[in-house]
Amino acid sequence: MNNIKNKIAVAGLALIALFVASCSNSLLEETPRSTFTAAYFKTADGVQSGLTALYQNLRQEYGGYYLSACENGTDEYTWGNSADNNQKDIDLTPGVGNGITSSSCRSDVLWNAMFTNINTANGVIQYGSDAGISPALTAEANFFRAFNYFMLVQTFGGIPLDLGAGELQFNTTAVTSSVRNTVPEVYTKAIFPDLLIAINALPDAPRLTGTVTKTVARLYLAKAYLTYGWWLQNPNNIPTYPAADRNDPDGHDANWYFQQAYNTAMDGINNPGPYGLQPTFYDVNVASKDRNKEQLLYADHIESNDFYNGGGANQGGTVGSPQNNACWMTIWNYTLIGGSVPVQREQSQDLGRPWTRMATPVEVFTKTFADKTNDSRYDGTFTTVYRGNWNKAGASASTINTATLTFNNGMPIAPGEPVLTFLDTDDSGIMYPATPNGTNLGTGTLPGRADFVVGPSAISRGVYPNLWKIGPSYVAGVDPVGTPAANSANTRPWFIAKFSELYFIAAEAAVKGATATTSARDLINVIRARAGKWTFNNALNQAVTADNSAAMVAATPATIDIDYILAERSREYFGEGYRWYDLVRTQTWSKIAASYSICECPSTNYTDHKLVTYTRTPIDSHYYLRPIPASQISALQMDDADKTAYQNPGY
Repeated sequence: MNNIKNKIAVAGLALIALFVASCSNSLLEETPRSTFTAAYFKTADGVQSGLTALYQNLRQEYGGYYLSACENGTDEYTWGNSADNNQKDIDLTPGVGNGITSSSCRSDVLWNAMFTNINTANGVIQYGSDAGISPALTAEANFFRAFNYFMLVQTFGGIPLDLGAGELQFNTTAVTSSVRNTVPEVYTKAIFPDLLIAINALPDAPRLTGTVTKTVARLYLAKAYLTYGWWLQNPNNIPTYPAADRNDPDGHDANWYFQQAYNTAMDGINNPGPYGLQPTFYDVNVASKDRNKEQLLYADHIESNDFYNGGGANQGGTVGSPQNNACWMTIWNYTLIGGSVPVQREQSQDLGRPWTRMATPVEVFTKTFADKTNDSRYDGTFTTVYRGNWNKAGASASTINTATLTFNNGMPIAPGEPVLTFLDTDDSGIMYPATPNGTNLGTGTLPGRADFVVGPSAISRGVYPNLWKIGPSYVAGVDPVGTPAANSANTRPWFIAKFSELYFIAAEAAVKGATATTSARDLINVIRARAGKWTFNNALNQAVTADNSAAMVAATPATIDIDYILAERSREYFGEGYRWYDLVRTQTWSKIAASYSICECPSTNYTDHKLVTYTRTPIDSHYYLRPIPASQISALQMDDADKTAYQNPGY
């Protein structure tokens, strides 16, 4: 262990908005409370307040800059032309940004929030039995303690189990000393035991909307087993910190953990409780069906009340937790299409507030989502068609009443019709740039089409498909176009875990050698068959009936390997914050994300369609751990040598 001093945030001592669970309805009711104490946790109200705080605090972790920390620098995203160092530093593109630093790496949102959660969970677990609370209720705290430790150990390596009062004990006094436990200690002392308790004690069905159950705990235990198995195996000799032998304290090897991952995931699939797969991929992600049976865990938000939402539901604002505005990062300035008139800002899932911070490399469209005909996940992931909405608020009064506008080839466009379309494949007939109505986006035109078009090889840092799946929903009671509604943070939940991942975990464990009653190929084909079913087409903006399941299953390789599972995971969870963890777990980050292609697009010259391939700064092994935040290091009350020793190597 790394035995040095550190100032750990004292969890639960000064929380501004804590919550109490009420049995009067199916939702968590929130009431302010300033502090938690051991005596308070010995009461029923104290336990319920602590538990609800654990759910509320998910908003501090998910939905803001955390998305950049998990996506920029992978094969899914690079920096957009309005990016700042929050995206550029972590992207590792040569000559851009300062590289990954302890000051700009946005994994700080986990470090800064999760120790508070852990200490709150410590209090519930340590004192809840004195309040006569059922084991099923306190097991929720076991789940969250494990959940937070699992996220932290994946991100930073070994972390403290002792927050000042002893390992896994509730702390009430600010401390300036700490010990970083090793990775095996964190897994075997905290994560595995807590999740096993949770599985044993939690109910099959949630006690309230969105609370955790056996199935949720099984998913995280299976994922923790899988991740730890990879860590023990360490196929590419990635170093760990604090230094530790790759030996399991309980005497198991990597294969044992892969088998446990498979068994636990299959238990989740075979004993789903109220959960299951949605019938189509579209149904998983469309805003009108949020909180569906596939969503296991989410940071919740609501339109009707700013307090319960975690921020102003009907107001613009700056990015950051607890609001959910991560989707802004992935939205380019589509309002420039056709000279700033045809497509207005709109708080709808296909549009939203443009920030242009995160752009999609060309390979996403040419390789990851190569099949755009059978596989519904491309259409259910991106906004590829931008439709005229100038008849709504936001345009000038004279324009609102304009029935049609004249566009390419002298053809008219009416409200609701395509103004810009990202094509599935390149077309040699596209003429770049097309500039009616003074547009400077460098978009193209094709004979017989009124809309602008962009082929995959012309996607740039400034013009690319929006990430539809996490796009905003309509803000109730406010005109969905124009300010302030069009600049509002997203009032949709941020989805953290999905039932579908149980299939991926079991398949990956099988590939890693687990004895499988259901093969990796059969497990993946459950997901691929679902992806072949269409009931709605976003690009056409209409209901459709198509079942391409047979074609999807037939196209699956006879032998599934890790690369194929990673490609399928990208198609299923693109842009949701999974990617960095997937590449780090499988030690494939430097292999899969070492280079990418995109057109440069300076904000003053959107017409630049020169496709450039970038080779990232070598993704050295030390990058497989994120740096501990500079604010934490600066608070250490120790000499410089000890501060350096506390930080992960290379930072």
